[in-house]
Amino acid sequence: MESSAIVRGFALHLVVDDVEGSIGWYREALGATVTRVLRMPGGAIATAELDVHGLAVAMAAPVPGTKLSTPSASGTSVAAYRLVVADADEAMRQAVAAGATVSAEIQDAFWGVRTGEVLDPSGHRWAFDQQLRDVPTEEIEQRLAELVAGS
Repeated sequence: MESSAIVRGFALHLVVDDVEGSIGWYREALGATVTRVLRMPGGAIATAELDVHGLAVAMAAPVPGTKLSTPSASGTSVAAYRLVVADADEAMRQAVAAGATVSAEIQDAFWGVRTGEVLDPSGHRWAFDQQLRDVPTEEIEQRLAELVAGS
């Protein structure tokens, strides 16, 4: 069976420290809209589902007895989520104003984007990429070779 027959879409499921607070952060910082909130008996949020400009994002608090934890609790983040934006500087400003921590200052990267990276309140890495120019693969590879040689 072809993989295209199996895969129907792509979504993230993030473990966050504070689901209610994270909903607010994602709305303010990334312009997310809430599509569904599932509550436990007693009112605590079991899972929140959001739409971040077409990307489905689910989030839930850590579950005791499982290996699921937030990046801030584990001390590391194993992935960076990259959002293509019209204005990377404005996206960074908005995320920081909402409470994000800058992890990589905004810069014009040699692969043709203006990019910067923040950590959300639970430690997930979000980068904002603004396309500046198309860069030929050979030019990017040359720059990578120069970086490696200079290490």
